[in-house]
Amino acid sequence: MSKKWTAKRITINLASTEAEKLQKYCNQTGRTATDVIRELIRGLGVNEDISSQLPSPKAS
Repeated sequence: MSKKWTAKRITINLASTEAEKLQKYCNQTGRTATDVIRELIRGLGVNEDISSQLPSPKAS
């Protein structure tokens, strides 16, 4: 049985330096920005307790 893809389009806002860094990485590796971002998302530790990895709120 073939796997069906469900696509969700996401728009992100990047600072110009971030966009340039992503483009440079893509040019160096020959990969698309979509592929790079997908790999980064797949590498997120969603099964782990991420609350310990988040910055603690600053006291007011």
